[in-house]
Amino acid sequence: MVLIVAAAMAFAIFQPITVLPRMRLAPGYGMIDQSGELFTSEQTRGSVTIYNFSPLDCGERCDDLADTMRTVQANVAADLAGPAELEAIDIKFVTIALEADPTPEQLAAAAAATGADGEQWRWVGGTESQIQNTVGVGFRRYREVLDDGTIEFDSGYVMVDGWGVIRGDYRFRTLSDDAEKMTRHLGMLATEIRYASGPGAIAYEAAHLFSCYP
Repeated sequence: MVLIVAAAMAFAIFQPITVLPRMRLAPGYGMIDQSGELFTSEQTRGSVTIYNFSPLDCGERCDDLADTMRTVQANVAADLAGPAELEAIDIKFVTIALEADPTPEQLAAAAAATGADGEQWRWVGGTESQIQNTVGVGFRRYREVLDDGTIEFDSGYVMVDGWGVIRGDYRFRTLSDDAEKMTRHLGMLATEIRYASGPGAIAYEAAHLFSCYP
């Protein structure tokens, strides 16, 4: 107990570690992916997952969204997050289609257009109720289907850790800003995960206690 208090006091004074906030639990879901297989939130447990949300055929207005996902994926492959070794953690990418009841063929076409390989990066889709509950309620993203079928939506990204906790909520800005920020945050999260057990865990819990957030 004395050690914990001392560590907490040290953080209050020096704050040498920065952590991502634990915002809230991410929603659970079970949807169909681009290969026609069931993909559930349980399959992301133990992995850090970056989500984004997009119509199937979004056109130019979604080009930057896909570019950012590809850039972060490339940064992960090149381990560009700083001193943290990203290869030590599993990182997934998931795009949730905003149309209800998409077919696997439609998901596969959207995946091919954006570069989602079906392994590290998947496109998934579900029923109207699933989209409302997962995207609208769980991830708190605006989505509205207009009379002409056009989908208005709140673009951006959400980072979820391996325990199913949202650690980052990124509203769309620019390609470089979002990709650089998420890559940097992945490095911070990888470092925290590395020290999640053992003596270092006390220091990281103290960082959360004193809101040592970027």
